Amino acid sequence: MTLTPDVTTTDLAPAPARISRRTAFRIVAVVYFTVMASSSAPSPLYPLYREDWGFGASVLTVVFAVYALALLVALLVVGGLSDHIGRKPVVFAALGLLVVSLIVFAAADGVGWLIAARVLQGVAAGAATGALTAAITDLSPTPRGGPLVNSLAPAIGLAGGGMGAGLLVQFAPWPTTLVYLLLIGALLILAAAMAVVPESAIAAGFTDRRHLRRAVTPTVSLPASIRPAFWAVLPSLVATWSLGGFHLSLGPSIMRSEFGLTGAAAAGLDIFTLFTAGATGAAVASRVVTDAAAGRRVMAIGALVLVVGVGLDLVGLATGTAAVYFAGTAISGLGWGAAFLGAMRVIGAIAPPDDRAGVFSTTYVLSYLAFGLPAVVAGIVVGVVGLSVTATVYGGYVIACALGSVVATRVSARRASRDVRPLGSEGRAA
Repeated sequence: MTLTPDVTTTDLAPAPARISRRTAFRIVAVVYFTVMASSSAPSPLYPLYREDWGFGASVLTVVFAVYALALLVALLVVGGLSDHIGRKPVVFAALGLLVVSLIVFAAADGVGWLIAARVLQGVAAGAATGALTAAITDLSPTPRGGPLVNSLAPAIGLAGGGMGAGLLVQFAPWPTTLVYLLLIGALLILAAAMAVVPESAIAAGFTDRRHLRRAVTPTVSLPASIRPAFWAVLPSLVATWSLGGFHLSLGPSIMRSEFGLTGAAAAGLDIFTLFTAGATGAAVASRVVTDAAAGRRVMAIGALVLVVGVGLDLVGLATGTAAVYFAGTAISGLGWGAAFLGAMRVIGAIAPPDDRAGVFSTTYVLSYLAFGLPAVVAGIVVGVVGLSVTATVYGGYVIACALGSVVATRVSARRASRDVRPLGSEGRAA
């Protein structure tokens, strides 16, 4: 006996919208932005936690690692669930869990509570990512709107969360609680707004137990028809997300140890510079990314710009010049935004509608592996070889990934051009 109701294809269509499609799209975009902002908000508080609780850099590595691991597990288990039960149930559950994690952050009085909060936050972010990314694509009023917002929301969210938290910690009262209380209030308001957003999943509704069990079985899979095109995008995802991991994991230490910039605002400034430039790069690139072919071209250009920027970062580190480092961060951010937007445009174009959340979840599983694993390794070896050497090797790795992205994009473009056949005489006659 199953739970599947006796419905027709027409019955499975989304209910009539109580608000316009454009308004629903904007609400989901703001939710995605806020979820991303909550992910980077704790970073500027880590120096305070270290002073209050007396732990070292290795503990920060654990805090970073458990968040990335929890997020990956959530993506693997429930990342594609919204394709089966609907976007909204998954988003509501994720927002509720995220509120709980922020309450734990606000009440934390030791490392154990901090780790527990990051685990909860990682699960919530992982559960939300696939559903929100798919919903944005579903509800996009224009072909370019979905990829643009899916590129901008992480960048602007991470920038706003890092910089906003840094300013609150340094200049506002209650430095270890106020940012979490503000985020809790924002999430509760957004959860109420989500209630009027129409369900956008094609097959949202009940399913049988076996189907549901398969849906939550940890997998990383892609429809066979899109795998060649997806693998060509992967190096760009690895390069861009590895760059983000570099700044989020090593940035605060670089500000303090290499340039003598102390304070939570300085720690947030590096993150803000990267992701604000990323949002700008994505916004500019969106004007020319009209299809998957243009997305591939923008990926290659963005990767080259990223290489130049990271090279300047390394020059700034080698010479101890903060201005050069920040210029490099801004330039690499522009490349980050353009390359990621191009990648999301290609993925959005090739993802089948009924597998959309699963495809995006696989995208983010691989992206967060690129984001988390190098940063965790860097946190482990920094105590052995030093911050400067670690940052230099890490930056070289990001440059190598970006150059690999350029090569993969060119190969993919040539393959795509070969697949396009001129219309022959038979086709014209038909």
